[in-house]
Amino acid sequence: MDWHEWHDAYDSPDSHFGRRLVIVQDRVRRALDDAPPGPLTAVSLCAGQGRDLIGVLAGHPRRGDVRARLVELDERNVAYARRAAATAGLPGVEVVCGDASLTDHYADLAPVDLVLVCGTLGNITDADVERVLDHCTGLCRTGGTLVWTRNRKAPDLVPQVCAWLEERGFERLWVSEPALVQGVGAHRFTGEPRQLPLGQRMFSFIGYDTLRRA
Repeated sequence: MDWHEWHDAYDSPDSHFGRRLVIVQDRVRRALDDAPPGPLTAVSLCAGQGRDLIGVLAGHPRRGDVRARLVELDERNVAYARRAAATAGLPGVEVVCGDASLTDHYADLAPVDLVLVCGTLGNITDADVERVLDHCTGLCRTGGTLVWTRNRKAPDLVPQVCAWLEERGFERLWVSEPALVQGVGAHRFTGEPRQLPLGQRMFSFIGYDTLRRA
């Protein structure tokens, strides 16, 4: 899978991914709108070209309050995200080229106000989905928002994702209708954040194409 070309679907508003992007950005915007005054922090796992967050911050009144770290492995996507952040005048947005599964990328910033796990859960095994959601209890501060995505192709894992999150102290804010192939959810963390451990791998990114063949 070419993960740089994959982003071209975002440029088609009527595509599944184009519609997903609009919804994710709406949930990010709502999270920023509802956040308390003062500095805000955010992280994005497998951030791709950063369109989920940068596309919102570019025109949001809280743009200057946000310190964000986007972690992405594909160097072309990293370069795209860095250009987008610079063009939008967002010095608080840091784009890291690295393995987004490693806790070391986030430990000095966590727990944060906004966690984005978009484009990740459909590319890893179900066991790793639960593992990364478990780690979100160390990534997200009390009262912070987790925005996530997962395709709803059979077998639909979205209900289980919600159950796993809610078992871990996340309150459901909103989940897209089942008819939307690329599902989007938003949960607020009501628990006490645990210390995010160093030196751990939260998941192994396999790719939905490889998972489907398996």
